[in-house]
Amino acid sequence: MYTVLLSGGSGKRLWPLSNSLRSKQYIKLLNKEGSDEQCSMVQRVWSQLENAGLADKSIICASKAQVEILHSQLGEINIAVEPARRDTFPAVALSCAYLKSRMGASEDDTVCIIPVDPFTEQLYFETLKKLPNVLDRSNAEVTLMGAKPDYPSSKFGYIVPRESKGDYIEVDSFTEKPDKETAKALIEKGAVWNCGVFCLKIGDILKRCENYGISSDYNEMYHNYDKLPKISFDYEVLEKADRLSAVAFDGMWKDLGTWNSLTEEMHSHAIGRAKIDECENTHVINELDLPVVTMGTKDIVVVASFDGILISDKNSSTRIKDVVAKLDATPRYEERRWGTIKVIDVTEKDGVFNTTRKIKLFAGMNSSYHYHNSRDEVWTVLQGEAELIINGIKQLMGAGQVVRIPAGTKHAVKAITDIEFIEIQFGRSIADDDLNRLTLNWNEIEYI
Repeated sequence: MYTVLLSGGSGKRLWPLSNSLRSKQYIKLLNKEGSDEQCSMVQRVWSQLENAGLADKSIICASKAQVEILHSQLGEINIAVEPARRDTFPAVALSCAYLKSRMGASEDDTVCIIPVDPFTEQLYFETLKKLPNVLDRSNAEVTLMGAKPDYPSSKFGYIVPRESKGDYIEVDSFTEKPDKETAKALIEKGAVWNCGVFCLKIGDILKRCENYGISSDYNEMYHNYDKLPKISFDYEVLEKADRLSAVAFDGMWKDLGTWNSLTEEMHSHAIGRAKIDECENTHVINELDLPVVTMGTKDIVVVASFDGILISDKNSSTRIKDVVAKLDATPRYEERRWGTIKVIDVTEKDGVFNTTRKIKLFAGMNSSYHYHNSRDEVWTVLQGEAELIINGIKQLMGAGQVVRIPAGTKHAVKAITDIEFIEIQFGRSIADDDLNRLTLNWNEIEYI
């Protein structure tokens, strides 16, 4: 059995901490199950996969923009990289191609597809292990997993049973986010919440791709990804299936997709430089160096980051995606595999940009060897020590040192200890399209 975690997200549901480069699953506001260690949603889920013995045969399907942060938070894991966003069916297809081409899976092997960010308990992953057996015994095309409802909710879709077969059900239909009265009637019929989890044979998905003229080889599918239909897995597979079965998960399961639901699971009302005075049901999350103080408030969430500041009634926070849709979405905080970037200031005059960034490299990590055509850079080291290569020449840099890097200069840096420096950019372009990467391998630089 293989497991695929689908990592989507536009980065707006938990604004201003989430952005296009740091979706909600990467924000570190939770604790690992049974631990006080702070973690992100994806780190929590991955540790649960490890505890269940499933991590070795697990991969994450994510966009190119998420690769750096995934390696930063999880290390050297297997990632099926989407060249573009094309909904869940293409993502599942690409993942199955990756499993076959890169991990040696056969078309007869089963794969369980799950979201990257369920807030759940270890029993969820033990239940997941049962799905391949039920898939075979039920003679179904797809086996799903549904959470037993705690209450009649209109926030979730429902899997409606046709008949109970003991440890699984035959699926009759799906009902998407019904009103509470309808939800109550569905629960009385034995319906379960749709968790977005499904299990099937790898070959079944790859055969569908061949019907679209797409090879099952991962590299070829990657380069022909735009030829796959931009359609959800539900529409392409579930709605066309004649035989579906489902296993009920009888445990805690939540979707932490809003500030209201996320703050319910936070172990502290104040994170970062925050002071809460005589407040009720108030949470403050502050990533800035400036203090945030709340006094006499009730049922609100305050979030301060480099991307913006949110002050919202908790119930109203569910509308944030629509409210911020037209704001400038240029991310000002990034988490890379090697460290972090915080944008402090951006100015522009007559087409010339001046950008100030605070960069941190973790000990032992290095940037790529690269150059810029349209900008100069000046680095001022605040703390730490690193090895610097400029046009093939190595030197050390440390606290208090200033380094100037003119346009066209090849350069890379490797941290000896954790190192922080201020980078000021001057030029016609500050975008990543003016980043000409030569190699990521530090040992290859001397040969370039």
